[in-house]
Amino acid sequence: MDVNTEIEAAVLRRLLDHLDSRKDVQNIELMNLAGFCRNCLSKWMMAEAESRGVGMDYDQAREAVYGMPYSEWKEKHQKPATPEQLAKFEALQQGQD
Repeated sequence: MDVNTEIEAAVLRRLLDHLDSRKDVQNIELMNLAGFCRNCLSKWMMAEAESRGVGMDYDQAREAVYGMPYSEWKEKHQKPATPEQLAKFEALQQGQD
């Protein structure tokens, strides 16, 4: 592994640690502000594994990102989206803001 790959891997681990320390930040907030969320990271991880011939399903990828099974994380930390969050998300999905 070259030094750039090591740095990139370390940055991803740091990002995952940061997200883990901010369980109060909901995925819809991340989507509305940054255009990606923990689930997006999981999908990207699964796609990269697949492109390299490594077997990884969505549940495995989400567990790697969330640090626990997604159902457990959702039960412990996910709050219902507010009407305002949902409206903003819908507007962004339609290319509006």
